[in-house]
Amino acid sequence: MVPDVVVLFFALGLVARLAGSELKVPQALYETLSIYLLLAIGLKGGVEISRQDAAALAPQIAACVALGLAIPFVLVPVLRRLGFSGVDSASLAAHYGSVSVVTFAVATSWLKQAGIPYESHAALWVAVMEAPALLTAIFLARRQGSGPTNWKRLAQDVLAGPSVMLLTGGLLIGAFMGAAGTAPLNPVFVDPFKGVLALFMLELGLVAGERIGQVRQFGLRLLAFGVLAPLALAVPGALVGVWLGLSTGGIAILATLAASASYIAAPTAMRIAVPQANAALSVAASLGVTFPFNVLVGIPLYAALARQLG
Repeated sequence: MVPDVVVLFFALGLVARLAGSELKVPQALYETLSIYLLLAIGLKGGVEISRQDAAALAPQIAACVALGLAIPFVLVPVLRRLGFSGVDSASLAAHYGSVSVVTFAVATSWLKQAGIPYESHAALWVAVMEAPALLTAIFLARRQGSGPTNWKRLAQDVLAGPSVMLLTGGLLIGAFMGAAGTAPLNPVFVDPFKGVLALFMLELGLVAGERIGQVRQFGLRLLAFGVLAPLALAVPGALVGVWLGLSTGGIAILATLAASASYIAAPTAMRIAVPQANAALSVAASLGVTFPFNVLVGIPLYAALARQLG
């Protein structure tokens, strides 16, 4: 199958940075693109939620929360065996237990191009999976003696942070207004979506290229974890999708979310709750290794797994 065009934009950014190009996306434009994507994903998901039976969504919400809570408990012992400190293990587990909204956007774009339908309210899964792993990881960090946590500040920075606020706000607006109420916004938030995503992927390719030096600094164990962890986590994500009775596309998305790693909400939360952890380590793994792997290789693999299971 021909690769999704947004993936090629990511590859362009990655190659440009590795080649030493001075190409860059202005910071103000990057922030604008981030706001746009989060609102657009939330609005679309909210419109589809308005068409759903709320009771039917409850098992999906519960399963997504449980999956997010469980992942750090699995990852921390593995990371400790790899030689990472207790607080660094908890921080890494938080990043990999939380989710990447952009990886979700790329996965849905890939599924559309492949002609694989998926649940139209899938953005809801992203919203409910972002925070649970952060709480579990902070609990595990406390067990390592990382000190007290300012829970009030943490809740404010995570739950009221830009990514959660915009995505959740978009979901609520879309659910409240429905398809008819949001129709006037389609020329802004629906039609240009893929073009905006392509520009954002170009920037992330540039950023990922910059992180490769940090990956080398932390060694082969970080590279191995950044590749093997998403492959392993995709399996329980897919199995939860099967248990929920999702479509093949829905299974692929849930597998992708389980395999993704946060590089927006998680760094903020860990900086507040576990300041002793090495922030560069977690961001290098999530953005320098796992994000490129998922975008270039992982998503087609998770879709193939979904086909086998679904």
